[in-house]
Amino acid sequence: MKTTPFDLTGRRALVTGSSRGIGQALAGGLAAAGASLVLHGFDAERLERTHEAFAERFGPDRVDAVAFDITDEDSVAQGIAHIEEDLGELDILINNAGIQHRVPLLDLAVEDWNRVISTDLTSAFLVGREVARRMLPRARGKIINIGSVQSDLARPTIGAYTAAKGGLRNLTRAMTAEWAGAGLQVNAVAPGYIHTEMTQALVDDPEFNSWICKRTPAGRWGTVQDLMGPVQWLASDASAYVNGQTIFIDGGMTAVV
Repeated sequence: MKTTPFDLTGRRALVTGSSRGIGQALAGGLAAAGASLVLHGFDAERLERTHEAFAERFGPDRVDAVAFDITDEDSVAQGIAHIEEDLGELDILINNAGIQHRVPLLDLAVEDWNRVISTDLTSAFLVGREVARRMLPRARGKIINIGSVQSDLARPTIGAYTAAKGGLRNLTRAMTAEWAGAGLQVNAVAPGYIHTEMTQALVDDPEFNSWICKRTPAGRWGTVQDLMGPVQWLASDASAYVNGQTIFIDGGMTAVV
C-alpha cells in the first residue's frame, strides 16, 4: 500500500548507463523510494559489480541487470524485449547514458560528432520508442530524459554534446506531443555541473572550480543527491500532470547572466 504519492513500490525502472556515476545514483534513489531496478551498462564487468552491490543493498529480488548497445536499433529491441518478457513490465525509463568529447568544432571529426549524437540523443529515441511501444497499450508509464545545462547553454569545445542535449530537450517535447494523450508522462531533468568521478579533474582544476562556484548562484558544485529527489518526483504519481518539461537542477546557473 502506497503511503505517499512519491512511493514507487511495485514499479520497475530501467536506468540506462547506471553502472556508475549519475545513473548509478539515480538508480539508487529510485530503489530507495521503493522501485525495483533494471540496471544497464555496456561494460558487462562493471555492470556486474554494480548489480552485486545493489542486490546486497536492496535485495536480489529487486535488482536485475542487462547489457545492450543503446545506439544499435536491433540491440535495443532485443534488450527491451528481454526485460519485458523475462523480468517484467517497465513502468519507468530513465534515459541517462551519455558521453562527452572535448574538441573545437573546427577540429571535430565527423565520426566523433556522430558518435556523440548517437550516444547522447539517438539512443534516447531508440530506447524511448521501444519502451513506449509497451507502455502505450497499458496507458501508463514515465520516461525521464537526462539533459544538461547544455540543453540551453553552450561552451567552447563541446559542440556535439551541446547539440545533442539541446535536441534531447525537444525530443522530450516531441514524445509528449505524441504520447501524453495515451497516458505517458515524458519529462527531462537538466543537471548543472555535478561533482562525480567523471568530473573530478574539473573539480581539481583551481581555475575551473573557481569559475563554477562564482558562476553558480548557489556557490557550489551540485551533487548526485541533488538530482535524486527531482527524478523520484518525476517518476512518481506526484507529477501526474507534469509533461514535456525540462527541469534545470543547476543551482541557478541558467537563471542568471
